[in-house]
Amino acid sequence: MEVVESRVASEVAGYKRLLQVKQEELVRAIARTDVDGRATSDIDTQDPVDKANGSFAKEYFFQQSDAERAILGLVQAALARAENGEFGICVACGKPLEPKRLEAVPWARHCIRCQKLQDKGLL
Repeated sequence: MEVVESRVASEVAGYKRLLQVKQEELVRAIARTDVDGRATSDIDTQDPVDKANGSFAKEYFFQQSDAERAILGLVQAALARAENGEFGICVACGKPLEPKRLEAVPWARHCIRCQKLQDKGLL
């Protein structure tokens, strides 16, 4: 039993490292996107095409930042689950997440079955 618990703890520690790296990556990306977004709003021009391009770029940066912040929230929640011993457990059904799912998306909250239900709006 101790060998299994040790292996599981080792696997969780590995996922925690991946999540911490992803968290740092996202924090840097968000900061960079915010700087780029502010830079586009500093462009002062009278040309309507340039203004439209600037507005499009600014909106793009805001959308990108929102997506990065959403993933950052999921990563931080996964790190919290790893700290309290709930990592790798589906938050909806309580069953273990599939190893391939965790390899692909270490911040996953749902098993594949429950994720499909959520994607359909049934969860």
